[in-house]
Amino acid sequence: MKTLIKVEEAAQFALSIIVFTKLPFVWWVYPVLLLLPDVSMIGYMINAKVGAFTYNVVHHKALAIIVGVVGLFLANNYWLLAGVLLFGHASMDRMFGYGLKYLRGFTFTHLGEVGAPKKSASRESNYSHSAIPTHH
Repeated sequence: MKTLIKVEEAAQFALSIIVFTKLPFVWWVYPVLLLLPDVSMIGYMINAKVGAFTYNVVHHKALAIIVGVVGLFLANNYWLLAGVLLFGHASMDRMFGYGLKYLRGFTFTHLGEVGAPKKSASRESNYSHSAIPTHH
């Protein structure tokens, strides 16, 4: 499932680049501004609850879509750029496994714990079968 999600997010990231190419900005604007939404992590300097809130608001794709649609209706390329960057950044983050944050801390996301040790396939297999009673 993780691979399927990563492929989906990669496609959405590619879509943001394609939409960006239709805007009247030079190519280097996209990579230069792409990490700007991570400024929202500054909320973690206050505490985990504020950090999760600020991070999640800025990294929520609905906000990106709203900002982009506002730009579309206002015929404002800067709002469109902001929406495309927010969308692309959120897709890129999720493609790399960084999801929306839980209040417990930065590493706890809706896609799993960031930096958690990976289980080996054999250990995972053993755990999944250990709960199933065997009848010999």
